[in-house]
Amino acid sequence: MAKTAVQEFTKGLWAEIPPFRLVLGLCPTLAVTKSVENGVGMGLATTFVLVCSNILISLLRNIIPKKVRIACYIVVIATFVTIVELVMQAYTYPLFLKLGIFIPLIVVNCIVLGRAEAFAAKNGIVSSFADGLGIGVGFTLSLTVLAMIREIFGSGTFTIPFISKAIPVFGPSFEPFSFMVEAPGAFVCLGLMLCVMNIFGKK
Repeated sequence: MAKTAVQEFTKGLWAEIPPFRLVLGLCPTLAVTKSVENGVGMGLATTFVLVCSNILISLLRNIIPKKVRIACYIVVIATFVTIVELVMQAYTYPLFLKLGIFIPLIVVNCIVLGRAEAFAAKNGIVSSFADGLGIGVGFTLSLTVLAMIREIFGSGTFTIPFISKAIPVFGPSFEPFSFMVEAPGAFVCLGLMLCVMNIFGKK
């Protein structure tokens, strides 16, 4: 069982990393990655919802009627999203304002609902926990790396998560490549990262 749990966890770090392998969750991936702080915050919020909903759905998988399973999954996911919203409003309010509508939209995030339907509803608690944690960590790392590239080249800074302190990376003569922090820059950066992932994947 321990070996299986490790396998379920590690697959989310490379083989099934959401934005680059499963190509899921692209809306928040593109929208909130203007700074490292935003990427880390969104990733951790999604990870919490993923892990908790996977565990609860796994516990209730033999009780939930098949005909209404999707509606039940959404209720479970929405419950944990509400918890995340309240916690962020209480302790990280500036970050909550930056992420905006994308926090409540975790309810309909295809990554979370997809893991509930494809995995948690068919597997035990330990495996479901490992699956949710692995996919969540992989998603967080993806957002962080993408945000790091966009912020460093687009703003010339690196924002420390949860402190909101932007540290200059280059000298005063550096001209930020502002295209990187705009919507087209998000698509270009994501496309280049997908290309790199595919190259390494084939090797």
